[in-house]
Amino acid sequence: MKTILIVEDNEKNMKLARDVLQAKGYRTLEAVNGTDGVALALAHRPDLVLMDIQLPDINGVEAFGRIRAQPETAHIPVVAFTASVTPTDRNRITDAGFNGFISKPVNLKEFLETVRVALEQGGS
Repeated sequence: MKTILIVEDNEKNMKLARDVLQAKGYRTLEAVNGTDGVALALAHRPDLVLMDIQLPDINGVEAFGRIRAQPETAHIPVVAFTASVTPTDRNRITDAGFNGFISKPVNLKEFLETVRVALEQGGS
């Protein structure tokens, strides 16, 4: 069973992602801030991380960088999961090296397809 870490501070968005992923047979881990997300990624080495960009402590781009900086987690695909959809935001996310982008509000078909593609990129 694939494990997906959801790093999201909005309770409704967290519930939506968790419910959809669990209904498709994925195991989920949850963090409500970037610091906890990095710690969970290091502790559990999930198959995929869905990372909100606007978080209450460190932002998602910084948390992503911390995950990539660790040899144990550098290979894990990370998808931006965010309402920040301006061209500047998209460029910043792409330039940082995220494996994909899911915009909010969520289109469930696109959400699941992005998850599927990112998991394939991770080779797990």
